[in-house]
Formats: sequence, C-alpha cells, structure tokens
Amino acid sequence: MKVYENTGNKDTRSGFGAGLTELGNINENVVALCADLTGSLKMNEFANQHPDRFYQVGIAEANMMGIAAGLTIGGKIPFTGTFANFSTGRVYDQIRQSIAYSDKNVKICASHSGLTLGEDGATHQILEDIGLMKMLPGMTVINTCDYNQTKAATIAIADHHGPVYLRFGRPKVANFTPENGSFEIGKAVHLQDGKDVTIVATGHLVWEALEAAKELNEKGISAEVINIHTIKPLDEKAILDSVKKTGCIVTAEEHNYLGGLGESVARTLAQHHPTPQEFVATQDTFGESGTPAQLLEKYGLNAANIAAKAQQVIKRK
Repeated sequence: MKVYENTGNKDTRSGFGAGLTELGNINENVVALCADLTGSLKMNEFANQHPDRFYQVGIAEANMMGIAAGLTIGGKIPFTGTFANFSTGRVYDQIRQSIAYSDKNVKICASHSGLTLGEDGATHQILEDIGLMKMLPGMTVINTCDYNQTKAATIAIADHHGPVYLRFGRPKVANFTPENGSFEIGKAVHLQDGKDVTIVATGHLVWEALEAAKELNEKGISAEVINIHTIKPLDEKAILDSVKKTGCIVTAEEHNYLGGLGESVARTLAQHHPTPQEFVATQDTFGESGTPAQLLEKYGLNAANIAAKAQQVIKRK
C-alpha cells in the first residue's frame, strides 16, 4: 500500500491566505472582502499588499455578499472571507438571490467549518453548510483536505466562472498532498488502490481515511481511498469505478450525514449501481464546545470509526 507522509501539521485557512496572496500578485481582477475576521481568515497579507483591492466590510456579512455580487458586474473576481457559519446560514438569502440565481462570479470562502473550531462552541460550528450550498443551482462546492490542497484550490477557482463555495478549517492538520500540486475542480484524487472496500472522504477526514486504511491493512483488509475534494460537481465515475471493484463503500466527512458527501454518493449509487454504504459523519445533531480532538472522538469522526465502518460494510456485501 502507498504510504503518505505528513510533512508537518498546518491549518487549511493559512493555505487559503497563501493562495489568495499569490492570486493578488498574478490577477489584478481579484479582490477580497472580509467580515471583521481578517486575521482568522489569514487575509492580512493580501490586505497589506493590495490595500486598494481589499474591503473590510465589518460584521455585516449580508452586505458583504451583496457588495461582492455587485463587484462582479465590473469584471472583478471577489473572494469573500468569514466563518462557514456566517458564510452560509447567516446570509443564505443573499447568496441565493444575489449570487446563485444571478450566476455571479463570487468565491465564497469559508473557514472554521465543521466541529473543529472546537471551543468556540455549537453556535459557531456548522454541520449543514455543504447541504445548503450544494442545493443551490450552479454552485460549485469544494472541501479541501490540507494546507497544500487549499492553496491550490484557492488559486484554481479564480479561473472558474461562476459561484463557488470553498470550505476549509481552523485547526492544524496533517499536510500530505504535493506542494504546488495541481487542482482540478470536479476530479477526485485516487490516493490508494484496494480491493475489499472503498473509502471516500472529504476535508479533514481524508487523512483519517488514510490512517484507517493502514489499520485495515494490518488486519488483511485492502482499502481503496479516494479524496473527494469537490462535492459538487461530484466525480461519479471515480466512485462507480471503485465500487464496481470493491463491492462496498464508506463515506467520511466532518458534516451532518444529512445533506453532505455521503448523501450525494448514496444518490449516485442508487441511480447507477446500488452498493452497501456506511456513513462516518455526525448524525442529526448540533455540536458542542470542546477541543477538536475531543469532539472528533465523541462524534466518531476519526480513523478508528472509519475502520470499524469499513469492517461493517464488508459484511453486507
């Protein structure tokens, strides 16, 4: 089995900041807007280097979305930055009406997603944002796994015309994808071959999926691991090709099982190739306050539970 090396834990939000800064240097149409969280979103360097293209909107997220939509009319490519909760739930009407319905070229960049903003508590966590955004017609939904991939995705979405939701996180996580690697929207990344079970994961749980595969390998179970960084459009071919070989699948995500990656995969399987599936995700629940490690453990969003679900689903073949 292929072994991936963690080159050092780094936060994905810093990958966004680095990508945005690089974009600012190569594309003069890129502008950035922030809702009073410049430091948290790592947008400081862009603001320092391009003060004429940075707009500090303040705690007025709905206004930020409207301003961003307006900026596209003049040919600008606006990147908005705030927490995932405030990037979606708080401003859903503005996104739906002013951005998605009008097919505006706005890049909605959302940090502190899922449970792993930890001690900020349940009211700042969001576990339904992927579902909210993927239901909007024309909205591309991306959930990156590490620093390098977040940087690459940030740069790539500037060349994609249309609204994009880019989801990333707060904590430092394993950084294992290639430095300065390419990023293709809608194209899954095949990380590891396997014959007994398919594991498709997104975001922070991609590394956990690789760790689960190592645990399974020690038990004689061969797991195929796929990084689904783009949830919409979903790479259905990659998923179907894999399950036709393995005969079962586990989906893993830092999101509610209702509306997330797992649900999109289940629809694909139901339509094209019915296959046993198990879900690693939060259930129909909100989060709570705690450290990221405590929360991931409590809600089963870790390698141990992915491995356990893999063994369960193999028995259903």
